[in-house]
Amino acid sequence: MSDGTKVAFITGGNRGLGLETARLLGQQGITVILGSRELKKGEEAAAKLRGEGAKNVEAVRFDVNKAADHKEIYDYIAKKYGKLDILVNNAGVMDEGTKRDPSKPFNSVISVSQDKLRQTFETNFFQLIDLTTTLLPLIRKSPAGRIVNLSSILGSLTLHADPKSPIYDKKNFAYDASKTALNAYTVHLAQELRDTPIKVNSAHPGWVKTEMGGESAPMELSEGGKTSAQLATLPADGPSGGFFHMGQPLPW
Repeated sequence: MSDGTKVAFITGGNRGLGLETARLLGQQGITVILGSRELKKGEEAAAKLRGEGAKNVEAVRFDVNKAADHKEIYDYIAKKYGKLDILVNNAGVMDEGTKRDPSKPFNSVISVSQDKLRQTFETNFFQLIDLTTTLLPLIRKSPAGRIVNLSSILGSLTLHADPKSPIYDKKNFAYDASKTALNAYTVHLAQELRDTPIKVNSAHPGWVKTEMGGESAPMELSEGGKTSAQLATLPADGPSGGFFHMGQPLPW
């Protein structure tokens, strides 16, 4: 059971942005649970962080797309810690690809299949909501619960509609729409929890050199977890229901 130490659960925590977020939280003495679809990879990541000095890092097998895993992680955290202070909804997919014929618009709204659209929303939106709802009773037991939803600037309708914005010509419809929907969930959940100590925010990590971001991304992986870690450790007077990158608000 809890000894007062903060406990964080990060989906997709064994690599990329999730692992960087775990590294930053672990450095602050927070107990970090890495959710990984392959337990071996999760355990290897946890061992790496412990070797760097983060004492309380562990891994569990977890697939956000499997409803049974939601109940299992609830039972695991409830039995071992009794509460959950931080939930970082990091796991996500973008299956439309980013390679395009330069002579054609970078836009997949017509070409994306219904199956791809549904699959993307299932991971990035529906299952994320189901997991958050499942774990919410544990988050309510925290004196300062924090929920961080990994979004993207590509979910900003304001910027997508502005011909002068840097993302105007960068449109992966299924992914972008799922992140727009996720931002709506952030706003709605934050309002629902307004009279509690829980804070809910969307994070844009930046364009980072990850498997999804590619080698052309301007930000190094070491920077990728900073926004999530900041939102996961907000003080009592911090914001809720916002969309942020490195402490700066972004337009919806």
